[in-house]
Amino acid sequence: MSIARRIARRVLRRNAAPIRHEVPDRNAFVGMIDPSSRVLEIGPFAHPMVRGANVDHLDVLPAEGLRERARTLGMDPDGVPDIRWVSAGGDLDCVTERYDVVVSSHAIEHQPDLVRHLQQVEGVLNPGGRYYLLVPDHRYCFDHFLVPSTTAQVIGAHVEGRRVHTAASVLEHRALTTHNDPVRHWAGDHGDPADQRAQRIAGALREIVDAAGGYIDVHAWYFTPPSFRQIIDDLRECGLTGFSVQRMFPTRPNANEFWCILQGR
Repeated sequence: MSIARRIARRVLRRNAAPIRHEVPDRNAFVGMIDPSSRVLEIGPFAHPMVRGANVDHLDVLPAEGLRERARTLGMDPDGVPDIRWVSAGGDLDCVTERYDVVVSSHAIEHQPDLVRHLQQVEGVLNPGGRYYLLVPDHRYCFDHFLVPSTTAQVIGAHVEGRRVHTAASVLEHRALTTHNDPVRHWAGDHGDPADQRAQRIAGALREIVDAAGGYIDVHAWYFTPPSFRQIIDDLRECGLTGFSVQRMFPTRPNANEFWCILQGR
């Protein structure tokens, strides 16, 4: 295919998936899901975005394990939903049923291999199913001083078959992040990432050594709405995902997340 035709196709897709502003909050976003749809939510912990007779949940621990963790963290254990699927690694290999919709809130940025994750979500969706994503905008959360991830980095992780986070990701997450108050970020107050920088780097190095190659839960990817759209467009054109951006809802003032609906084939 010629370069001109590729550009034309990309423009048409973007025109077909315009940026939206009319959804007022995250509950209204997931409220757009048809209540008759079968829904799988990934990683609800104690704050599920969706509940109901047609909803199943997947998390890294059974419900009682999550409730105990919630108590330890001072959270309400009653917020933990029933967990249908348990996956210690957070992947979807254990899911043997099909759904019309998959939902995840602040989970996609934790996936060591983003391409594999998208392919697994496609694998549990019925034809034409949708993936509803609530994604942190790195500019307005503790990732402010980090830079948006690139398509090359995402594909590189997939080629490597990455199952745990890199030492670089752990160091970034532990030592180079800042405060997580979106209102302050929107006001231009981003904090000082140099505060106790040497101590935080040393602590991250100890954590990496202690993990001995095991999984450490950190952010692997940093997005803005345009950068996320670009990555999905690129992965689709390369044949690495069947998803396309069906609707994009930009980060609202004083918030730290954007919302996106991916449409499967």
